[in-house]
Amino acid sequence: MSTQEIADKLVAFCREGKFNEAYSLYAQDAVSVEMPGMPNEVTQGLDNILEGFKQWGESIQETHGGSVGDPVVVGNHFAVAMTSDVTFKDGNRMNMEEICLYQVADGKIKKVSYHYDTSAMC
Repeated sequence: MSTQEIADKLVAFCREGKFNEAYSLYAQDAVSVEMPGMPNEVTQGLDNILEGFKQWGESIQETHGGSVGDPVVVGNHFAVAMTSDVTFKDGNRMNMEEICLYQVADGKIKKVSYHYDTSAMC
């Protein structure tokens, strides 16, 4: 698959809430990078990425909304703006906006880095 095809599929899966299908686009040795100083700043391997996503999901009490923008593709990279409005089980509500930058190699997502304002999280 081309980078554009992977980007389009990822966006469609995320918009439909089909996250398991979205993760099928990742390479087994994929790397996920959060903002500096955040928990799990670098996660290596698809199994570990999936575990982190599971833990994130289990910490959410209610999802109020969210959005997934259209992908912008340049070479073997693409970026997608995403938002989420959630209340965690501890009662804290967070409205988050982020840019997700993906790197594609050999028809799979090899790296994703998330870029967002951490000031309300620290």
